[in-house]
Amino acid sequence: MVSVTHSIDRDAAAPPVDLLAEGLSVEDRARIERALSLAAEAYEGKTLGTGEAVWTHAQGCALITASLRLDADTRIAALLFAVTEYVADAHDRLVADFGEHVAHLIEGLRKLNGLRLFTRMTTTAAAPEIRAQTETLRKMLLAMVEDIRVVLIRIASRTQTLRYYTNVPCDKRIEVARESLDIYSPLANRLGMWQLKWEVEDLSFRFLEPEAYKRIAGMLDERRSEREEFIHSAIERLRNELAAVGIEAEIYGRPKHIYSIYNKMRSKKLDFSQVYDIRALRVLVKDVKDCYTVLGVVHEIWQPIHKEFDDYISRPKGNNYQSLHTAVLAGDGRALEVQVRTYDMHKHAELGVAAHWRYKEGAGAGGSHYDNKIALLRDLLSWRDEVTSSEQWVERSRSAALDDTLYLLTPQGRVIDMAREATPVDFAYRLHTNLGHRCRGAKVDGHLVPLNTPLKNGQTVEITTAKEGGPSRDWLDPRQGYVTTNHAKRKIRQYFSALDEEELLVRGRSFVTREMQRDGHTQANLENLAGRLGFKNAETLYLAAGRGEVGQRVLQVALRETDAAPDAAPEIHVSRSRSGDNSGKVLIVGVGNLLTYLSRCCKPAPPDAIEGFVTRGRGVSIHRVDCRDFRLLAERHPERVITAEWGEQAYDNKQSGVFSVDIFVQAVDRQGLLRDISEVLSHEKLNVIAVNTQSKKSMAYMSFTLEISGVNQLQHALKLIREVNGVVDAQRK
Repeated sequence: MVSVTHSIDRDAAAPPVDLLAEGLSVEDRARIERALSLAAEAYEGKTLGTGEAVWTHAQGCALITASLRLDADTRIAALLFAVTEYVADAHDRLVADFGEHVAHLIEGLRKLNGLRLFTRMTTTAAAPEIRAQTETLRKMLLAMVEDIRVVLIRIASRTQTLRYYTNVPCDKRIEVARESLDIYSPLANRLGMWQLKWEVEDLSFRFLEPEAYKRIAGMLDERRSEREEFIHSAIERLRNELAAVGIEAEIYGRPKHIYSIYNKMRSKKLDFSQVYDIRALRVLVKDVKDCYTVLGVVHEIWQPIHKEFDDYISRPKGNNYQSLHTAVLAGDGRALEVQVRTYDMHKHAELGVAAHWRYKEGAGAGGSHYDNKIALLRDLLSWRDEVTSSEQWVERSRSAALDDTLYLLTPQGRVIDMAREATPVDFAYRLHTNLGHRCRGAKVDGHLVPLNTPLKNGQTVEITTAKEGGPSRDWLDPRQGYVTTNHAKRKIRQYFSALDEEELLVRGRSFVTREMQRDGHTQANLENLAGRLGFKNAETLYLAAGRGEVGQRVLQVALRETDAAPDAAPEIHVSRSRSGDNSGKVLIVGVGNLLTYLSRCCKPAPPDAIEGFVTRGRGVSIHRVDCRDFRLLAERHPERVITAEWGEQAYDNKQSGVFSVDIFVQAVDRQGLLRDISEVLSHEKLNVIAVNTQSKKSMAYMSFTLEISGVNQLQHALKLIREVNGVVDAQRK
């Protein structure tokens, strides 16, 4: 069998219906005739943007689908692709006369046609970041449709347009040819539409590089028909030789196309004389041993070319591609490439992760869900002879739709791929973090929508922003549905984490500035002051002051020491009091110094709201106001409750300190879990006083007692712990 690219015979004497209905039933032939009648009526006098008559284009496109042996619905949809533009109530008429499937296909074509502006913008753009989107755009074309037959018709339509341009020289065909090479040729390749792939490539190359095309065509010093005749004779000779040794094989071949020759010469920097696979045969056999027998026969009847043999059966490629490749000198003294493989190897090469398109386009060897979908789509084409029912075809083709990724468009035509259920806020963060922070509204296909609207494939999304500002904390509430992607959630959390730090800086700077003014040290060197207190710079000093780690007394002493000579001044270090020393930590409102201690039941820490309870002989116990034990004590002895607040808020005799708190972590039990959580705590410079862990039914329950300087520090640590792999929840007790 010889596979050769050719234009469909348009013999004017042959009625179009005979070609269009070839292989179809009598009923489907009648439907084709009705479609021809409707198309002729609707398209009369109409032309496309290319200048081609709509009626001519429809016939050519439909003839191509017939040559691919596609079903009747696909051929009818190709004929009636533009009827909705010219016929009133076209959709209802299509459903009534040809069925819902045809109407559905034509609607899918209309949606794809809406992307033509963006495909042209992408393929004609000079910017590398825009041109790099072609792969995403190919996937988008597949994801946009529920029925893969829509893509097949679109490729057939593009092939017909290129055929039309062969006789109509114009600048516009350059743009169409570039788009065809970038988008439609790879799609045809991946879907196994080999004849259309070769024709699209050769015609596009002819328009884009006319001189190179003519040069290579001239170097092919024989007409295509002569090359095809050679392949026929080579197949016949090899078949006879294999039959003589008892080998049953399927042999077919095709001449190399001009664009394929050009690509090989360019990519491998070869001279034309070094391209050995201009003419090629492929031999399929049942067993591996037969592959090597065939190889021996090939080398016996033709002279092998030195160093042009590859054994990918014993040494498969990284993607498990297997085949024998050899190049020989045929009887006419010119090169012939021969590939030998088993049927199973061929099936894997054509439909598996080692598919021909992956090898040709330089894709990675690893499989993916997208690759599996492509294999299913190509397998679908191989089923077309077995599927006799239109319902069967529809079900199989719809099941092959690529619907796992969301493809969206910016107003400038950039294609953005995202996870399903993404919202305009997710889209904004996908484009740029700052755009996400300032997002205040969105338009989808020109209409204003709420920010928590789930987006759909192919929509154009425009983000409205404020000049300044940040995200809303409500966006992190899963019940409100503003963000669904992990990327957006992470950026929002980082924003608020930085904001908390900024608030600490402002608070600390205000405190230090006030103390400097109070003591008349407004001209003091802040960097020297920070170094004297053991900090790297003024900013870390501000952060420490904002967290309450630098008290009023310590700062005043350090400021006074700056007046002394540097070599006479002792270095001052901030010391944090341990949990048991609460002198100056707590202010009892309206009362002088009292003995206080922090209760162990709730372990309060600033800025928790606190109250005091006067004990008998032990002073005042300080509790969080939401402490359950404190509420019970207050109910029994309300007269002993006393108002208290943190001394750092009053700026009176305040001394920074360390406070003990308990946290509880629930996680999926795994090896190294405790180590990972401990690393977080160590990195945050939190002292762990006690640890208790317990495992039940593959879950780990951990309790930690930590020493912290304030609740803000604890909240930051809890956020980091929640990000540890396997952690379900982390909370303060």
